[in-house]
Amino acid sequence: MENIICYFFSFLVEAIILHQYASTLFIPKRKTRTILAVLCAFYSLLFAVSMFASTWLNIVMYLFVNFSFLITQYQLKWRSAFFHAAILTAVMALCELAIYSIVQHSVPHFFTETAHFHSRIIFVIFSKMIYFTIVYILVHFLKERPKISGQHEHVVLLFIFIPLASCFMMFTLLTVNDMYALSDGMTAAMTLNAVFLLAINLIVFAMNLYNQKKNAEFTEMQLLLQKEANSAEYYQMLFSQSENQNILIHDIKKHLQSIDLLNKVHEHDKIEAYIRQLMLSSDLKENARLCSHEMLNTILCRYKRQCDNSRIAFLVDIRHGIIDFIADSDLSSLFGNLLDNALEAALGIPEAYIEVNAVRKTKTPFIVITVINSSRKNPFEDSHNSLITSKPDQRRHGFGIKSIKKTVSKYHGDIQMYYHTDTYTFHAIITLKMPPIY
Repeated sequence: MENIICYFFSFLVEAIILHQYASTLFIPKRKTRTILAVLCAFYSLLFAVSMFASTWLNIVMYLFVNFSFLITQYQLKWRSAFFHAAILTAVMALCELAIYSIVQHSVPHFFTETAHFHSRIIFVIFSKMIYFTIVYILVHFLKERPKISGQHEHVVLLFIFIPLASCFMMFTLLTVNDMYALSDGMTAAMTLNAVFLLAINLIVFAMNLYNQKKNAEFTEMQLLLQKEANSAEYYQMLFSQSENQNILIHDIKKHLQSIDLLNKVHEHDKIEAYIRQLMLSSDLKENARLCSHEMLNTILCRYKRQCDNSRIAFLVDIRHGIIDFIADSDLSSLFGNLLDNALEAALGIPEAYIEVNAVRKTKTPFIVITVINSSRKNPFEDSHNSLITSKPDQRRHGFGIKSIKKTVSKYHGDIQMYYHTDTYTFHAIITLKMPPIY
């Protein structure tokens, strides 16, 4: 029974370390609940095999389980999965051998009591503490970081100090236990302290990993909000330019009168300069009318120009007055992110198109916004209904979708997305609720 408890505790700690290692370095294929369930199933198998008490069988199964877990739960090629599984297996085996050797030479009476349950637990904790320390250092060097500030480096060094200090404390506990005859109560308390020490290390690093993830998401959201604010200012500028164009067209009669006066006095050079000035004016540039809402029309015109340059058909049908209740900043966020994604997916596809529609459901307060775009690849493929980004840095993605969902939620709406394999098109259907009119 004592052997079963020791094995169970050992594999539990190793499973936690593997999950932290993988979640830090790799991009998951599935949700966290699914990954944890698969991890528990794999390590239950490993626990069952350990009952045969065969060292080589345990090592081979440990390598196989880690490889199977990484290749099935994370976006890794089999070579990379095998490489990392082999690293973890080698580090785990070396840690146990190293601790066995250190304890044998430094605490000579320890292994005379290996049948004692407390001695076994302390040996397991000591070896897993060293294993955890080395894995954390490996994560620090293997993790891709575009830029690391000096302050971040100091924080990392401080966190490395925690498991190192814990290992020193564990060695001290072993020495005390070997030099002095302790009562059963003190031995149990020492074993419990060792368990708590290991748990504190795991919890601290799990919290640090969680905080890093949340800080990265917060930074990305702040950048996205700043981008949306800049986009709103840009669209306001385009809207102002459109108004200036309308004013110029309205005043064209006065300009013609001025030209006529110059012509009567034969000021041909001045007439030529006057006409050139008008022709070069940005206010006379063609501006398409895609919908009746001024701000949205400005947004759509911008993407129409990009689509025209990329030879992508851009079709728009926005019914009059139905999106007037949406704030300009929300229009910029919603349609900007939708069309950014649509344009990115449609680039380079022959006869590609983007279609934008907005209609109101008959006799209801709901409007339906539909964006359909050509897409060569199914973004849901092998992702269990989660969108896969085509951006190089896949960890820094998904914030455009989050912004869309935030805007949809603000207007008590709903969003559905799917890929039509027959037509190679991606569909985003958004339902928003119009506010009541009093």
